[in-house]
Amino acid sequence: MHVLFAASEIFPYAKTGGLADVSYSLPLALKEYVKISRVMPLYGFMDENKYLFYDNFTISLDGGDYSVAIFIKEEKNIVTYFVKAPYLSQTQNLYTDENGDYKNNALRFGIFCMAIIELALRLNCKLIHLNDWHTALVALFVKEHQLKIKTVFTIHNLAYQGVFEKSALKTLGISYKYFTMDALEFYSKVNLLKAGIAYSDMITTVSPTYAQEILTEGFGCGLNGFLQKHKEKLVGIINGIDYTVFKPLQDKGTKSKAKADFCKRYGFENPKLPLFIMVSRLAEQKGIDLLISSFDELQNKKINLFILGEGEAKYSKALNKFAKKYRNFSFFQSFDEDLSHQAYLASDFLLMPSRFEPCGLNQLIAMNCGSVAVVHEVGGLKDSVHEQKAVCGQGISYKEQNKKEFLYAIERAMSLYRVKKKMQEIIDFNLTCDFSFDKSAKKYFKIYKSLL
Repeated sequence: MHVLFAASEIFPYAKTGGLADVSYSLPLALKEYVKISRVMPLYGFMDENKYLFYDNFTISLDGGDYSVAIFIKEEKNIVTYFVKAPYLSQTQNLYTDENGDYKNNALRFGIFCMAIIELALRLNCKLIHLNDWHTALVALFVKEHQLKIKTVFTIHNLAYQGVFEKSALKTLGISYKYFTMDALEFYSKVNLLKAGIAYSDMITTVSPTYAQEILTEGFGCGLNGFLQKHKEKLVGIINGIDYTVFKPLQDKGTKSKAKADFCKRYGFENPKLPLFIMVSRLAEQKGIDLLISSFDELQNKKINLFILGEGEAKYSKALNKFAKKYRNFSFFQSFDEDLSHQAYLASDFLLMPSRFEPCGLNQLIAMNCGSVAVVHEVGGLKDSVHEQKAVCGQGISYKEQNKKEFLYAIERAMSLYRVKKKMQEIIDFNLTCDFSFDKSAKKYFKIYKSLL
């Protein structure tokens, strides 16, 4: 069995979020059970000289021919294929620039999807594992051309659906027979994510709770009814982390020194105070608005707070203002992989007040680094952080997304910090837990076997 794992971003080659981390780590775990290769775009900011030329071919969409070149790189006994093609590879970012989404994203990723299929045929892959809307059209194209290839489609975040004007159908060479509510039509537009839901052989999402949540109006992002129709093939499998990238804490002394060094570097005058961190996109989904609305109350508490992230300007503006006002708060407006690792290791607590969270990796990384997660009880956070249950993933969680509940969770964290023995017991227990992808990989392999 040869599986082709397709994603729009894979760490360390291109990354905007957790999809890239999963697309790196999950195949590494799966290679113990199945032959697996990865495929992603070769974007304009990537240096093709770092990769070996493999093959070229031509694909057609709506009568237009596009020349595709495939490059490869092998790392850790997995081959990653890179697709160089017109439009797809001519941008300096993945999906957007300063003006918003690229206007030709439908065509860019339509070309990518056709290239995925051609590559799978040349590699004799019998199953393609698709990820998010950028690869969803593969499932439709496989059905349309009656290919003997099975598809698994993973939804990493239902909020991102790939919605375009109806004219995208012609651009992509897709028959208008697919412009129905049971196929791609979505409020008079074209929804590419629906192709993955409708035509894949199996749908997965990244935690059991999120699999249930997206069937409801509150979390379904307008697709809950559509997902209800396909729920027989929907399953939630929680993500994990790669222990070679996110190394577990080795000893207490390492953490103490890391915290002292970190506090000195970022200007926290009293390193004995509990250090709370938040490593996040600055977006409403991540609950940054709740944190900002609670800021004055937070900073009146005896804590240090460090936030690392970038995103919406209104949030970064507010945080920069607070950074000038409060001496026990530091804001680093960027996404810095190395700095995030330093912050995890130095922190006592990680804040994740997400409004919704399909899975989340930050809480797993933090617990692996000897930090206690403080989370809103939704999606994968509910599945992986537990305040009352004596199971792996001990932490602090709150149910209602409001200032009162959030601040009360902070209070519980501070109370825990004062009881050093209890807090260390939680940290030590979490460090014995397996947050890797091994268990999840076995579940994915079981799905693969069931389809072939």
